[in-house]
Amino acid sequence: MLDKYRIDVHAVAQYIADQSDPDEDKYVFAYRVVVTNHGTIGAQLRSRHWIITDGEGKVQEVKGSGVVGEQPQLEPGESFEYTSGSVLTTPVGTMHGTYQMVAEDGHHFEATIPPFSLAMPSMVN
Repeated sequence: MLDKYRIDVHAVAQYIADQSDPDEDKYVFAYRVVVTNHGTIGAQLRSRHWIITDGEGKVQEVKGSGVVGEQPQLEPGESFEYTSGSVLTTPVGTMHGTYQMVAEDGHHFEATIPPFSLAMPSMVN
């Protein structure tokens, strides 16, 4: 039954230097997300819940409908890719969360977004 509802999420962030202003504690990151249905039934991404933690441990939660204005339907084997962004007041941080999914059979489930780093290149060894 677990394999029926299997959505894998892979995210990678990139620092956007030309939109950032370290003197004003503004660090801009773009992140690319690939959502893949490895299950055996189609499912729709209905909403998102992001947890963003900056370098000082301050947590910001973002909840909303869909992603980038869409609620993609993913059939088995299909992927949906999008790019979005986040602004921090520190040069490093992390993001993780969940997508709320609804399968074609009406079953509601969550897809985990594993933690990934947001880091200004000079801050990473």
